[in-house]
This record gives sequence, C-alpha cells and structure tokens, in this order.
Amino acid sequence: MPDAVVALAVVGAAHAAFQLTVSVVVYPALASVGADQFTLAHDAHSRRIVLLVVPLYAALVAVCGWAVATDPRPLVQAAVAAHGLALLTTALVAAPTHGRLGTSGPTPSLLRRLAVFDGVRSVAAVVGLALALLALG
Repeated sequence: MPDAVVALAVVGAAHAAFQLTVSVVVYPALASVGADQFTLAHDAHSRRIVLLVVPLYAALVAVCGWAVATDPRPLVQAAVAAHGLALLTTALVAAPTHGRLGTSGPTPSLLRRLAVFDGVRSVAAVVGLALALLALG
C-alpha cells in the first residue's frame, strides 16, 4: 500500500500543476475575452473546468485526510494546511467570484479579485507540494 506522504506529493504535484495552469494560462485568456463574448466564454470555462476540479479536489481532500490521520510530522501537517488554504480560498473567494462574474460580467474589480486570490491559491499549492516533497526526504 502506498505511503500517505507519497500520495500527498503525487496529488500535490497535480494540484500545483493545475493551479499554475489556471493562473498562467486560463485566467489571463478568460480576462482577455471582450465583454460582448465574456458570458459565453465564462460559461464554457465553468462547464469544462469542473471536469478537472471535482476529481482533483476530491483526491486532494482524501489524500490530505489520509496524511493527517497517519503522519503527525510537522512538515506533513504544514503541507496539508497549505493545500487546505488553496481549497478554502477556492470555496470562499474564487467560486463566489466566478458566480458574480457569471451574473455581472467582467468588471475590473472582479477580475482583479479573481487574479489576486488565484495567486494565493497557486502559492499555497506550490508550498504544499514543496513541503510534501521535503517530508519524503
């Protein structure tokens, strides 16, 4: 049976890669869509991204739970906390901001809010991965 920290590093790598792709590619592309096409583009983005988000976040939650339950080392707990921060930021800021973008359109303040908190999510995911890798070592 695989070790929880190995699983945390593997799923953490997928999470960090996903989050960096969203930050560097997806959100800038979405922000560059003209206001007249934004609703259509945002709706398409929302339908497509959920196909990646649901299984990735489910795996992340499961692996983080496994790691918390089986490895009390501070590095492991900190890695879980970092990934937890990314998930919490998604639930409390990114998802509601997407909801407002879907209804209000691409206002500068909403796009800026999404970008700022997406940066938080990316840093948290990368830190979670780095800590998990250090815990392997």
